[in-house]
Amino acid sequence: MRLPDRTAFSGPIARATLRTSFVLGVRLLVQAGTLLLVARMLGPHQFGAFAGVAALAVILGTLSTFGTHLVLLGEVSQEPIRRRQVLSYAVPSTLMCGSTLLLAYLLISSLALGVTNIPITVLVAIGVAEVLVQPLFTLPATEHLALGRIARSQLLTTLPLALRLAAAVTVFLLHPADELAAYGYGYLLASLIALSIASVAMPAPWPAPKYWRFMSKAELRHTAGYAALALTTTSPAELDKTLATRLLPLGAAGLYAAGARIIGAATLPVIAMMLSALPRLFREGQNDLKRTAHLLRWVSGAAFLYSTALAVLLWFIAPAFAWLFGPKYQGVEQAVRWLCLAVPGMALRVAAGNVLMALGKPWMRVGFEATGVGILAIAAATLTASLGAKGMTLALTCSEWGMTAIGWVYIFTITRK
Repeated sequence: MRLPDRTAFSGPIARATLRTSFVLGVRLLVQAGTLLLVARMLGPHQFGAFAGVAALAVILGTLSTFGTHLVLLGEVSQEPIRRRQVLSYAVPSTLMCGSTLLLAYLLISSLALGVTNIPITVLVAIGVAEVLVQPLFTLPATEHLALGRIARSQLLTTLPLALRLAAAVTVFLLHPADELAAYGYGYLLASLIALSIASVAMPAPWPAPKYWRFMSKAELRHTAGYAALALTTTSPAELDKTLATRLLPLGAAGLYAAGARIIGAATLPVIAMMLSALPRLFREGQNDLKRTAHLLRWVSGAAFLYSTALAVLLWFIAPAFAWLFGPKYQGVEQAVRWLCLAVPGMALRVAAGNVLMALGKPWMRVGFEATGVGILAIAAATLTASLGAKGMTLALTCSEWGMTAIGWVYIFTITRK
C-alpha cells in the first residue's frame, strides 16, 4: 500500500508543487519588491506604523467571510455543483460581517494602537481593502483551489499583490507630497481591480442578489468553527507586527516588521507543497488514514529539511538586507538573524495547520494556534520590556515552536488511532 502513496507524492503532488512553487516564486518577487519600495519610501518610523495597522486589517479581514471560504473549499473539493449553495450565503455574510469589522478596525487603530501619524482617510482605504474587498476576492480564488487548479488559484491570489507593487512603483517615481496617503489609495484601488478581474475569471458567475440568504442554524454552527480557524490561522503571522507597533518605538517596530516580512516570505515553498497536497487530503484524510499517514511523513520531512536549510542560508546573507533597505534600516540584519530561529517552526506550523483542517479537525487547529497567539502576546509583553526588538523576535520563536509541537502531537495521535 505504501508504493502508491510514494508514487502519488513524487508524481502528481510533486508536479503540482513545482508548478505552484513557480507561481509562489513570482509572488515572492512581487512581495519583496513592494516591501523594499514601501519601506524605503516611508522610512522605519512611518513603515512601523503602516505595518502595524495593515496587519491588524488583515487579521480582522479573515473574519469577514465567517469561515465560508473554507466551507466552499471543502464542499467544492468533493462536489463542484455545491458552489452555488455555499455562495448564496457566503456573499451576504461577508458583506455584513465585513462592514461591522471595518468599524472595529477604525476604532482599534485610532484608540488602542494610538497611531497618530496615519491620516484617517488612509486607515479607511486600508480597512476597506483588507476587511471588505479582499475577503470577497478570497471566494473565487478558493473556488479555483477547490477544483484542483492550484497554480491558477495562487496566480489569482498574486494579482492584488502585483497591483500593489505597481501602485508602490508609481508613488516612488512620482514622489507626491504625501507618499503614505498616495500609496494607501493605490492599495485600495489595487484590491478593487483584482476583485473585478477575479469575478470575470470565476468558473460560473456570482449568484444574483435574489438568491442571497441568511445561513441556517446548522450552517452557522458549521461555519463558526472555520471562522475561528481563519482568525487563528492568520493571527500568528500578522499579530506580531501589530504588537510591535504597540510595544516598541515606531523606528524599532519598522526594523522588526521588515525582518519579519522577509522571514515570512521565505516559507512560500512549504505553502506550495501544502496547497498541492490539500485537495487529496480533503478527499482521503478522513477515510484512509493509512495512506494519509504515509503522505504526512513525506510532507513533514520535506518541510523540516527545507526550512532548516533556509534558516542557515538567511543567517549568512542577512547583511545583504541592510544594503537593500538602505542606510535608515541599519540593524535589520540583526532582526533577520534572530528570526532565523523561528523559520523551521513556522514552516512546520503551516504544514500542521493545513493537515488538521483536511483531516476534519478544525477545532484542534484553532486550539493550537490560539495557544500560540497567547504565547506570542504574553512573551512579547514580557520580553520587549527588557530586550526591545530582540525580545519581539524571541517571542515569535517561542510562539511558532510551541504551535508546532502541539499541532504535530495532535496529528500523530489522530493517525495512530
